[in-house]
Amino acid sequence: MYDVPTTERGVISNQVKFEAKNVQVFYGDTHAIKDVDVEIADKTVTAFIGPSGCGKSTFLRCLNRMNDTIDICRVEGKISLDGDDIYDKRVDPVQLRAKVGMVFQKPNPFPKSIYDNVAYGPRIHGLAKNKAELDDLVEKSLRRGAIWDEVKDRLDSPGTGLSGGQQQRLCIARAVATEPEVLLMDEPCSALDPIATSQVEELIDELRANFSVVIVTHSMQQAARVSQKTAFFHLGNLVEFGETSQIFTNPIDERTESYITGRIG
Repeated sequence: MYDVPTTERGVISNQVKFEAKNVQVFYGDTHAIKDVDVEIADKTVTAFIGPSGCGKSTFLRCLNRMNDTIDICRVEGKISLDGDDIYDKRVDPVQLRAKVGMVFQKPNPFPKSIYDNVAYGPRIHGLAKNKAELDDLVEKSLRRGAIWDEVKDRLDSPGTGLSGGQQQRLCIARAVATEPEVLLMDEPCSALDPIATSQVEELIDELRANFSVVIVTHSMQQAARVSQKTAFFHLGNLVEFGETSQIFTNPIDERTESYITGRIG
């Protein structure tokens, strides 16, 4: 079992941000996600853990309708953001993704300057009235991404010229620039070295003051370090969901205990 230091876990919000009811996901004839019911709290880091191919990333992509881009994918059930059904036909997925930002496994800065990487979303969504407002928004976002001090003197340099860890923090800054309410992270540290991973983990802890953060991670140690709530997926099922300290020290389901102790995975 993993030691979860309760003094570092922080206060868990009781306000529900996302609510999923009876969610099913199909890729053609393959039933990838089965009967998922879960509530994701605001101002909280929620970790999705489980073996490769268990459905955690597929379910994460349901939360901002990224699965819409896959022709053979079909999502059933109901997912609500602040009580509103995000799969309602009147919901514009582009506007939804402005509210529900996403950071991917590999850093993927645009082939643009550091400044334009961050300014891209606010420009599209009309979040700044003029250049001065845009400048302020870019600086605020880069500060939130914990990278401002490293790049403030080279904002015109290409984002692709940064180190891997810096690129990922730039992508986080880009994701928060549209003032989202939720930040989804799909294994954001898997391509990073230990030092960069530590920097991103510290950043995740800071971000939850302003956002609901949902992170998919293959590292149980990382889930124990950064999250307050943990969901364990196995073979497309949400097996167990609860406070991280409880999941890692006193799991209810035998499958959860088997995964945490390394007997399955």
